[in-house]
Amino acid sequence: MSKSANLKKIIKNFSNIKVTVIGETMLDRFIKGSVSRISPEAPVPIVKITEEKIIPGGAGNVANNLLELGANVSLISLIGEDEAGKKLLEINKNRNINILGLIQSKAVKTIEKNRIIAEHQQIVRFDVDPLNFKLSKIMETRLLEALKNDLKNGAKAVIISDYGKGMFTPSMISKTIKLCTNFKIPVCVDPKVEHFGKYKNVTCITPNTNEAFSGMRQIPKSSQETIVALGKKIIKTLKLKSLLITQGENGMTLFNNTSKTLRIKHIPTQTKEVFDVTGAGDTVISVFALSLAAGSNFENAAEIANIAGQIVVSKLGTATINQREIIKQL
Repeated sequence: MSKSANLKKIIKNFSNIKVTVIGETMLDRFIKGSVSRISPEAPVPIVKITEEKIIPGGAGNVANNLLELGANVSLISLIGEDEAGKKLLEINKNRNINILGLIQSKAVKTIEKNRIIAEHQQIVRFDVDPLNFKLSKIMETRLLEALKNDLKNGAKAVIISDYGKGMFTPSMISKTIKLCTNFKIPVCVDPKVEHFGKYKNVTCITPNTNEAFSGMRQIPKSSQETIVALGKKIIKTLKLKSLLITQGENGMTLFNNTSKTLRIKHIPTQTKEVFDVTGAGDTVISVFALSLAAGSNFENAAEIANIAGQIVVSKLGTATINQREIIKQL
């Protein structure tokens, strides 16, 4: 079987695979409009709103990516009993995402990211970002119970989306990893830089170049030689099975630590135009984890994830892709 045929087979196996996403969900609002003049009140453009689009972001965007790729998706997260939280609950329910683990609480303020776009570019972003949120033991127990139920019901992979908003305490991280390990389920992590060292013994982490350097308390550098040296250090320090460092227009580098010798493979990109990198990391980890769940090895999973990343950055906003789009690029 040719390489292309093998990759197509993996992609077609995405359909109906059970994958659980656990992480911080947020509401992404895109307000589009046109600019005709500058405000007399301040040197800023006046935007006449023509369209408003609301979609799940953060862990919710990962869930959306998996859904569009054909997976059977479960989302475990915390949201508030506010308008944004109600909207997220409604959207996910309507899209047939399993929301039994999407927990609403008065103690939580739903995270919002609002972007104003005009003349094909983002003019400003304003956030509703709760400060000093602390995960209670009761919330931790409810989240872990939801995860355990998913694992018992046949989840084939778990994705942790850590945005550093307070949900992933050291206790929550270690217990989540332990649960997945006990069920022998691949767990892929998009880690917050500050939590980098907490994600030991997972299947894979997928930082971009800046996150990888920052996570190891190093000044970011762009040379491939330096990235390889850094990757080796991360793999050894965190005892990972694999590491995928995404490098934007330079592609990505995979470190496979499942054999006696560490295997390193750089995968270049063929992207012709980068339109918007919003949520590109969510697409990469979604495709990589789903490929593993579909029976792929690490190398093929990285190849497919690289193609997916190339496609999604050519779209505006928090975008998703489907099987057909990836196969078309093979």
